[in-house]
Amino acid sequence: MGADTRDVDNTGDLTLLLGSNHPLIFVETREETRAIGFVRAAASALDLPVWLWSLTEGLSRDGENTQYGTESIDAAIDFIRARADRGVFVLRDAAPALEDDTARRRLREAVQHGPNGQSIVITGADLRVKADLADVAHEWYLTAPSPAELERLARRTLEDLAARGLTIAIGPRELRQMVTDLAGLTMNEAERTIQRAAVEDGRIDAADLPRIRQTKAAILNQDGILELIEASGFALDDVGGLTDLKGWLQLRHRVFLEPCAARHLDAPRGILLTGIPGCGKSLVAKAIAHSWQLPLVLLDPGRLYGKYVGESEQRLQQTLAVIESLSPAVLWIDEIEKGFASSGDGDGGVSQRVLGTFLRWLQERAGRIFLVATSNDVRALPPELLRKGRFDEIFFVDIPGEDHRLDIIELHLRARDQDTDSIDSLRLATVTEGFSGAELETMVVGALYRTFADGTTLTTEDLLTEAATTVPLTRSRAEEMASLRQWAAARARSA
Repeated sequence: MGADTRDVDNTGDLTLLLGSNHPLIFVETREETRAIGFVRAAASALDLPVWLWSLTEGLSRDGENTQYGTESIDAAIDFIRARADRGVFVLRDAAPALEDDTARRRLREAVQHGPNGQSIVITGADLRVKADLADVAHEWYLTAPSPAELERLARRTLEDLAARGLTIAIGPRELRQMVTDLAGLTMNEAERTIQRAAVEDGRIDAADLPRIRQTKAAILNQDGILELIEASGFALDDVGGLTDLKGWLQLRHRVFLEPCAARHLDAPRGILLTGIPGCGKSLVAKAIAHSWQLPLVLLDPGRLYGKYVGESEQRLQQTLAVIESLSPAVLWIDEIEKGFASSGDGDGGVSQRVLGTFLRWLQERAGRIFLVATSNDVRALPPELLRKGRFDEIFFVDIPGEDHRLDIIELHLRARDQDTDSIDSLRLATVTEGFSGAELETMVVGALYRTFADGTTLTTEDLLTEAATTVPLTRSRAEEMASLRQWAAARARSA
């Protein structure tokens, strides 16, 4: 496996925070053991002792006996305040205890009057910094497990499974693929995923890798924000039309996949596709992932919003961290205006804060994440999202011309095992002026339903009959389509 610095960065970040005398650090994580491991490593680098507290065990220095009578949060904080020496005090799952106003006041006074070199670290799976601690607290986020960590975990788990008598038939190539497939999961989730794949049939081999990906997809989709999509069988060359867009992507393909080979070029960051509904914007996202052989992750921005103060921004930060851990990957945000529209004055500023978090990530994101955002109404998006630098390019996807309609019709006929030689595709392309790609597909499918019902073979006349019953968007919503084209004429590049 290639070298990875993310686990080093976790230790380095914490070492910097502790060395800078940050008195109160909040670490929201479901990986308590892993987080404490990084705290220990950072504290060791600074020659600081580590103390651990929990509601059931009280406070104890690593490797020593528990301090009697420190099970309550108040007693633990009083013990910390009474000490004049340096140290790192980790309070595990302290959030419920800190709901009490008096406990938070006690904690605030402890960090305000504590000696330099004394830091209190609060860990938990669902942490929120209350307003009365916001000015003294620092929120720190544990990055997702690095490939190096996942490889060590995979090797250890496979060794344990072999010791239990299960058959392990995983070579170096399969191990590398397994590590790639586990990216984005916590260490516990990754371990359980490997174990589940093995115990189902008593062995683990290359045939289990698809099962691991399916399990991972289910885990990522638990809250509905992220979904791992199986990329379509369509490559970019199979997509009808969009010649300029496909040429643009082809020029940047190698630089994205091999950034080290192009030392003087930054890896492409992503595109915004806007235009007429049904013209293939979503298909492009799937085709890019298929052609570049990368995982495709769908982000539903509408599911980011929660009911608690700060919850939406927190969800987005956690989601973006998971996405970065999947690098390299294609991130698809479908109908981006649903989550990042211009309006939002009536929600207490939540939309603006979520947008700000997303914009910072767009500008500063780490890893190779190629973003494909699609929008049916780009005019609803805020100007700051559309300015240069957020996306490499904004493409307008219009109704296909006659040549491209011909390609699309024949593509859908071939995909359904129809004889294109017996169909007058050119005539169909001529009479379907104004049809979108989706409407052309519907025409083919509708005609096939007719022939199936009649027990006949598909003919040009069947397709013409179906086309005659279709009212395309360019006619039913002509004014809206004209306005969208007018916007794109000066602000976007034709796809």
